[in-house]
Amino acid sequence: MATRTRNPGTRAGGDWLANCAITPNAVHRAWAAGELALVPSGGHWLAVEAPFGGTLDAMQRIPADVLGPVLGYPAAERAWWLVPLDAGEQLDDVARLVVRPAAWPLFCPPVQRPAHGRVWLERPDGTGQLTDPSTLGAAFGPGGRLPAEAFG
Repeated sequence: MATRTRNPGTRAGGDWLANCAITPNAVHRAWAAGELALVPSGGHWLAVEAPFGGTLDAMQRIPADVLGPVLGYPAAERAWWLVPLDAGEQLDDVARLVVRPAAWPLFCPPVQRPAHGRVWLERPDGTGQLTDPSTLGAAFGPGGRLPAEAFG
């Protein structure tokens, strides 16, 4: 499965993601052991759960320069988008998206490789960029049309 990557800084992306957890060292240890690491939402971002197929379609509609990290789990037909902490209200009315609450456990593979069936479809790049909720909602909404502002 190919990923679209703006910046190949996988180390920086992994460090950023680990630092979003309560114990970054535990995240790095899990990854070194080939395991998924628990990175709870709510400290730096929220996770928005979406159908896997819809996610692949939406990723094609969203410009790469505004796309934040997206984690996929094809076997479960699920994906999770990392969005800003205030995204809940903007996405409440999008039927195919579920905004997970703060402290929701997201089990993450290392940024550079899949683990246990999970893979970063869009890797964290270390900058902290997240997907804009209005752009995400438009990509999943009726017709999947993005507003002109999404293209700069």
